[in-house]
Amino acid sequence: MRKALTKGAALGMASLLCALSLAGCGAAPAAKPADTAKPGEAAKPADGAKPADGAKPADGAKIAGDFEIQYFVGGYGDSWWKEVIGEFQKKYPDLKIKQSAGSQINDQMKPRWIQGNPPDVVYIDGAGSNEAQMVKDDQLMDISDWVKTAKNVDGDKLTDQLIAPPQDFNGKNYTIPLVFGSWGTFYDEALFKKNGWTVPTDWDSFLATSEKIKASGINPYIHTGKYPYYIVGGLVNSGFVSENGDNPQILKDQEAAKEKAFKNDAVAKTLQKLVDMRDKGYFDNASFGINHTDSQMLFLQRKDAMLPNGLWLENEMKKDVPADFKFGFIPSVMQKPGGKNIVIPYTNNIAIAKKAKNPEAAKAFVQFIFTKKAATRWAEQTGAIMNVKADLEATNASGVVKAAMKYFNSSNTIVAPVFKLNADLEQAESDATIALLQKKITPDEWMDRMEKAAAKARGSK
Repeated sequence: MRKALTKGAALGMASLLCALSLAGCGAAPAAKPADTAKPGEAAKPADGAKPADGAKPADGAKIAGDFEIQYFVGGYGDSWWKEVIGEFQKKYPDLKIKQSAGSQINDQMKPRWIQGNPPDVVYIDGAGSNEAQMVKDDQLMDISDWVKTAKNVDGDKLTDQLIAPPQDFNGKNYTIPLVFGSWGTFYDEALFKKNGWTVPTDWDSFLATSEKIKASGINPYIHTGKYPYYIVGGLVNSGFVSENGDNPQILKDQEAAKEKAFKNDAVAKTLQKLVDMRDKGYFDNASFGINHTDSQMLFLQRKDAMLPNGLWLENEMKKDVPADFKFGFIPSVMQKPGGKNIVIPYTNNIAIAKKAKNPEAAKAFVQFIFTKKAATRWAEQTGAIMNVKADLEATNASGVVKAAMKYFNSSNTIVAPVFKLNADLEQAESDATIALLQKKITPDEWMDRMEKAAAKARGSK
């Protein structure tokens, strides 16, 4: 699940991607939990590992002592983490590295963060994680000055290697995006081809295709009611941008909890489209109350033709995908005919704890992983894009991500800035969206709820 994709990238991100020839991405907000990772697993140095000239970083500080890394294990798995941490251990053999990892690690580690005893480095992903909230709670190190001049282990300026820059929190940086991806609507190309259904390119064609799908006895659309941020990220946010004259500033205004950011014509028109889908019976009734895995399984079983998700989907469900199933991806469907595609990006970030016990090792680890080599290995092992400018064309990045790149590289596409609501606003939006889809509230009431939540957020700053 994407904690959900952050995590303010520049609006020119599409042109950057165009030049990179990238392929591959991924919670994701949160992805499918893995049950194999164990909290507290220590990385062991290889036999005969020698410090050579790697015992000290560029600034000359010796890297040694205890060092702890917290990372969520979901759809991306943990093989990349184990590999890169193992290589980091070889470079700095005087470190005693502890890996606190797993599908439930965010909940398991929460008491330690509250008590002021966090790990040194944290990968912010999965249910129960929210970097905006961590910044608000003063849990992360201000890296604004350091990251401006930091170089990776290859000697390249770290920020020059990034697709999406470190997120801006009122002029300061606390996190660096590690993963870059996009929300959108997924479909099965094989199923569409078999039935002669037109792949939607705008709202009108989406409605027309949905009618044909419904007439065939298949549900046009399913979402995960237990985690509403999937439908918000994969469908609703792109509608806000499109109805706002293709101006994604509306999302940054919502992030900042500005007055009227959740109550305006763009929001009202988008919510009405959601109501139209609801009233036309396009949503699978099973959507309400099910989790992301269940909705994805129904999609793979072709009980449902489309669903909102992130680019980690194919890799997350690879063990369950039918042999004749072919993932298709559409970044947005709510635009008017002739309107631009809207990409809602997400990033999963890495950060150093403000109360890190070994900050020098933490900085050295960040410098170690943001390299083209690490980015290539990430693509090969996860099928996703790491937030590094690297040529991934020859890697085994997922087919759906390569298809998505065609949208990213198109002049007819707008890439919105990366943004993230704080935890309270995100929860309020999730609750209001489900209530709207269940006919418990109207679009006006949705907007009123969110305006009250935004006012409360402004008052708590």
